[in-house]
Order: sequence, then C-alpha cells, then structure tokens
Amino acid sequence: MTKSAKTIGSKVLRPRQQVEEQIKAAIFSGALRSGDRLPGEVELARQFAVSRTTIREALRSLSTQNLIVKTPGAGGGSFVRSADPSALRSAVGDSVHTLLALGSIAFEEVALVRQHLEVPSVRLAATHRTDEDLGELREILDLQKSISVDDESVPALDERFHGTIARASGNRVLASFVSALHIETEPVHYLDLSPEVGRTTVRQHQQIVRAIDDRDPDAAETAMVEHLTYLREHLLAYHNGHEDEGARTDRTD
Repeated sequence: MTKSAKTIGSKVLRPRQQVEEQIKAAIFSGALRSGDRLPGEVELARQFAVSRTTIREALRSLSTQNLIVKTPGAGGGSFVRSADPSALRSAVGDSVHTLLALGSIAFEEVALVRQHLEVPSVRLAATHRTDEDLGELREILDLQKSISVDDESVPALDERFHGTIARASGNRVLASFVSALHIETEPVHYLDLSPEVGRTTVRQHQQIVRAIDDRDPDAAETAMVEHLTYLREHLLAYHNGHEDEGARTDRTD
C-alpha cells in the first residue's frame, strides 16, 4: 500500500500579504488592541525588512477591511479601529449606502429587511427592556407629541425611537443592523408628513411603547408590524412617484 505524501508546504505569500497577515494576526490575538497606534511606515519597513511602498499597500488593504483607520496630521498615523458595536453599525451602514447609491440593491429590499429585523427586535425589547429604556421611550413620545410635523427634529426623533427599541432588545448585533438600515432608509424623512400622517405615526409609537411597558411580545410585534407596514407603503409610494417623475424628465430632456 502506497503511503500518501506528507504535506510540508504552505502557500507562499508576497511581501505585502505577509505584512498584512502578520499585522492582522497581531490585532486578532490582542497584541494590538483597539485604539493602539501602529509604528510609522519607516519603522514598519525596518521591522519587516520591506520597502515603504509594501508597507503602504498592506496598510491600505487593512484600512479597506476596516481593521485600521488612518488619521492625517502631526498627531496622526495608523490606529487599530475601535472594535465595538458602533463600528459594526458604521460598516453595515456604509456598505448599504454604497450599494444603494450604485443601484446594486433596491430601496424596497432594504426597507423589507429592516422590517423583518425590527420585529424580533421589539419582541426582545418587550422581554428585556429596563426601566431606563422605558423612560427614554416615553421621553421621545412626549417630544414627538409636542412638536409639529414640519419640525426639523422629527427624523432624528424617529431614528432615536427605533434605535432605543433595538438597544432595549439586549442584542447588540441586532441593534447595529437595525440602526444602520434605519439610517439608510430614513422612513420619516421620506414621508409626506401631513398632520394626519404625523398623528398616525405617533399613535402607532404609543401602541408599541404600551406593549413594551406591558412586557407583551405578541402585542409589541403586532403594533410594530402595523407601524412598519404603514411606513413601507408610504415609502414605496414616495420612491415610485420619484422614479416616474425622473422617467418623465428623461423623456423631455
């Protein structure tokens, strides 16, 4: 019986890849922690015995992977990116924003995914919410009831409302995704905020908060689905109307 040959080799990496993999390994192992400043290009080139061009290419690749951030100026340099949930939210938001801008994904796809994520989010919030979470939601409701629909703070308050529910779920990954998708779809920003729409939205928010207060996941889900369906119908009508308007403009140009 013929013995199989022993595997003694591994993929040979180019200098840039070797530098990149070693820095990445230092980050993942904890040798380099969030916020740590990497040595300068000259020092890294000396340590790795490669050119500064190779170092720059490796750092550029690590920056693209969101593992480091490069800051210009006298006190700048390359720093290990902060590894917290806000970094995940930013990464997801930036990616979705780019894909939407390029037309690679459709707005309604993002709005639908957001709806599917906010349902488990509000169910978890009804179970895990704290008194502090509930207090913040009530504060937001009071502000929403006290301002007019054309107040410039309306979109920010809506984002804060849904973000607070997501954080109250206790799942930071879920909260990051909900927040990122909410920012990109900006529901209230796109609505025709007539007084009637404003009153309906606030009333739906009250129903959601009541269910969270009662720790009733089923009621919270029902209220959230009603609210998001209402928003989605208005959002799609807005986008379809603007697409039709754009098409008419193209034909007349």
